[in-house]
Amino acid sequence: MRVSGAAAARGGALLAAALALALALALAGCQKSPGTERSSARPPGDNSPAGSAGSGYGAVFLGADECSSRGLKSFTEVPCGSERAAARVIARHGGRASDGPLCPGRTDFVLHISANRPSVDEDGDGAVPQGYACMRNLEFPHPGDPGAGGGPRTVVGDCVYGDGRGRVRETACDGSGRRAPEYRVAAAVRSRDLCPVGTQLYVALGGGRPVGCAVRV
Repeated sequence: MRVSGAAAARGGALLAAALALALALALAGCQKSPGTERSSARPPGDNSPAGSAGSGYGAVFLGADECSSRGLKSFTEVPCGSERAAARVIARHGGRASDGPLCPGRTDFVLHISANRPSVDEDGDGAVPQGYACMRNLEFPHPGDPGAGGGPRTVVGDCVYGDGRGRVRETACDGSGRRAPEYRVAAAVRSRDLCPVGTQLYVALGGGRPVGCAVRV
């Protein structure tokens, strides 16, 4: 059978296109195999570098510098750039908060992480080590700030009132709390004898300087 010049040319073009497609597929297969790379895709608004702390879903559930949403009954780890992100972990410790290191003074609240099958965990097996996370709200208010009247710790600059049972409780220094302030913590020292002259009340603070020297407001 004889083949015309036009038909031969068309056949050659089709053969060249097929070879080019096969070569492209072979190169793509060599450069990237399915499952060999971890995706670095992030939601809109998350400007943190891929794989950096704070990008969400780290090796530890709610590890340091990662973020959580705020729910009525549970907290979920989310990327810090997510619209759902409400608070950031500024410190993370294992064990019970009563036995472990104190949270930083600017902590707004402490999140106690249970080992009893949380809804989200670091490896999907339904369990995380027991521990606690020291959380800082991403936006105002910040009850852990000095004088704001909240937070898990009493720090220098906070105000307190007596509860009538030999104890004191924190309240906002500006009078916006349920109780008016009576004393303000002016200094933190290692022992009572180091408090400045004029100290009228000693407040237990914990940490390396466990004594708070308070004066009337």
